[in-house]
Amino acid sequence: MFRTLLIADSGKGHVEEMVRMLRTIPPCRQAKVHLLHVVSEQGKEDVQEHRQRAEILIQEAISRMGMDPSEVTSLVRQGDAKQTVLQVADEVNADLIVMGSRGLGRLQSILSNSTSQYVFQLSTRPMLLVRDDIYVRAINRVMVTVDGTGVGDDALRLACELVHGIPGGTLKGIHVSRQDIIPSRGGRSPGDDVLTKAVQRARGLGVEMEPLHVTGAVGQAVCKAAAEVKADLLVIASQDRRPLVAKGLVDLDRLLGSSLSDYIRVHSPTPVLLVREPESKR
Repeated sequence: MFRTLLIADSGKGHVEEMVRMLRTIPPCRQAKVHLLHVVSEQGKEDVQEHRQRAEILIQEAISRMGMDPSEVTSLVRQGDAKQTVLQVADEVNADLIVMGSRGLGRLQSILSNSTSQYVFQLSTRPMLLVRDDIYVRAINRVMVTVDGTGVGDDALRLACELVHGIPGGTLKGIHVSRQDIIPSRGGRSPGDDVLTKAVQRARGLGVEMEPLHVTGAVGQAVCKAAAEVKADLLVIASQDRRPLVAKGLVDLDRLLGSSLSDYIRVHSPTPVLLVREPESKR
C-alpha cells in the first residue's frame, strides 16, 4: 500500500516510535523510507557546521528506529521547514508524510509558526500526525470516520488496507449525525444508511468493520469515541477547503475558524492519519 514514506523528524517527540510501529505492519514493511532534516537558513559560515550536525542527527534517528541505513534515504535540506517538507514530499512522491506535533491550538500554531500545522493545512498527501503528549501504542485498533463522500471512501479504503495487514487488527467506522436529524419511519437515519454502505464496502475489501453511529458535534464526538474504544490510530477524511491564497501564506480564517480536521488534530487521544481529496479530483 505505502510505497514511499517521508519522515520529517526533528529528533523530538514520538515520531520514531510511530515509525517503528509502522514498520511492523505488512503494508508498510516494503516502503522506501526518506528521512528528512531541515536546517534553518543561517549565515554562509554556519551552513557546513549545521549540515554536519544534521547528518549526525539523522544517523542517530535511524539507529533508534532499528533500521538498516542502506534502506533509508537521508535528506538534509536548508531553508524554511514548512515549505521544504511540502517540496520534498512532491519530489519523492510520498504516499505518506509522518510528522510530530506539539498539539498546539490554532492561534498558538500560527503565532509559533508551527511547521506541522502548516503542512497539515496545505498538503494533499496523506499525513500521519503524532502529538508529543500522547502515548504511541502498537497499531491494532483502528477507527475511521465515515461520511459517504469520495474522500471519505479513500480514507475507508486506506484504513481497510492497514487493518487487513495486521494480524488480529480491528476496524471501527464512526459516523456523527447532527442531533436535529429525524430518523425515517423505519427508525433509520441517513447516517445509518451511510454506515451500512461503508460496512459493505469494507467487507468487499476483506475487513469486517464495526459501525458506530453517534450524534453531536463531529470533532468532539470523534475524539470521545476514539478514547472510549482505545483506538491506536484514527483515520479521518477532510474536505476542509484549501487556502485560496498563495501557498506561502496560511489560511488564517480557516485556522481560526471551525476546521474539523484541525480540531481533531489538537484533541485526538491517538495519532491521526489525515486523508484529503487530491487536487486533481477537485
